[in-house]
Amino acid sequence: MILIGENIHIISPKIREALLSRDEDVILTILDKQKNMDYADLNVGPAKGDLKGIVPWLCKLLERHSDLGISIDTTNADEIAAGLLSVKNPAKTFINSTSNDEIRFEKMTDLALEFQSNLIELILSKETGIPKTADGRLEIAFEMYENSVAKGINSEKIFFDPLVLPVSVDQSQGLEVLGTIKMIKESFDPPVKTVIGLSNISNGSPAELRPLINRVFGVLAYGAGLDAVIADAGDAELIRIFKMLEKGIPEKSVDDLYLALVKQMSDFPDYSVPEYDLNDDEMCKIIKAAEIIFNRKIYSHSFTLI
Repeated sequence: MILIGENIHIISPKIREALLSRDEDVILTILDKQKNMDYADLNVGPAKGDLKGIVPWLCKLLERHSDLGISIDTTNADEIAAGLLSVKNPAKTFINSTSNDEIRFEKMTDLALEFQSNLIELILSKETGIPKTADGRLEIAFEMYENSVAKGINSEKIFFDPLVLPVSVDQSQGLEVLGTIKMIKESFDPPVKTVIGLSNISNGSPAELRPLINRVFGVLAYGAGLDAVIADAGDAELIRIFKMLEKGIPEKSVDDLYLALVKQMSDFPDYSVPEYDLNDDEMCKIIKAAEIIFNRKIYSHSFTLI
């Protein structure tokens, strides 16, 4: 599992101000908090006006002070190109991202091919938006795959993002994303990879519930075959869980339940409640979250109290 930190994001007023003022200290503090990850996602939005040149500035800063890999997250193809030209090994970077829209697809795949970078491909287009079903998502993924490979992009460099929607908005979509991940891992030869923005699943949920929802959905996505995750590096328990899953060796009593949920995904879409300690409050909350994601229970902001 490739762990990509989401914590440098222009939506944060503090981060935006640091980027505008080129404040190295603030950015380095955030990078230091992501040292338990493999990559840092540099989400700088459209990177225009006062932010022109921000991507190569960030890339150089990161390489001087960190061992983290780089994920360049912007819609600005010129900034991506400048960033890739500034790094030591652009083939190890991520371009985040393209969609199936022709103009954007051509620009981003051209860059990915030129620099041999990993490319995150969002499964959507202006015509379809985000398909509501796993089958609809897979149809777009096949089209993007064929066009990417035809241009000469190595399939191992393609990371499909099925686009997670908040469980508080449409809880059925969590199940469709899990199905899409599993279908992608089973349908492509040569194989491709998958990635999700994990925190999207809990957008709009109460702050105290978000870590639980993220962790449970992350575990299920891992079981479906997820290869990479863009996640909050500040959630130490989430990162611990992912690393535990990689080893397959429980470290806490609750880990047996997480491993059981991973195993459940081998029978997807069928789901049966794994054995767990009914007297363990944490396990009860995990099961409730899993049943919501599997559409067995109705989501409520107070679902852990139900």
